[in-house]
Amino acid sequence: MALILIVEDELFLRENAEWMMEDLGHTSLLAANLEEALLHLSTAPTIAALFVDMRLNELKFGGYDVANQAIALRPDLRVLYTSGTPLTAEMSDQFVLGGQFLAKPYSPEQLGISMEQLLN
Repeated sequence: MALILIVEDELFLRENAEWMMEDLGHTSLLAANLEEALLHLSTAPTIAALFVDMRLNELKFGGYDVANQAIALRPDLRVLYTSGTPLTAEMSDQFVLGGQFLAKPYSPEQLGISMEQLLN
């Protein structure tokens, strides 16, 4: 189906998201931080979407930093943000154009619906 770049700093959550994506028929690239994400973005030929945690510990603006730099490299990239923090208007105002949100914890079904909406 699609190649998805997953950026999550917690190993268990990153691998769990990868397994869910595989069950949905997607292929995943994994990154624990901005540096790894940028490496994938500069080398992988076709990444359809970025699935990014909004609260990455190493970055001042977390997933927003990753998404903004990813969009600068690949303007057609679609972004699905995730966080355990409830979404506020202030948070969504920082989303890249067309960015969507999925609250943690999410089920495989919720991830599937969100990815389908994002990719279509």
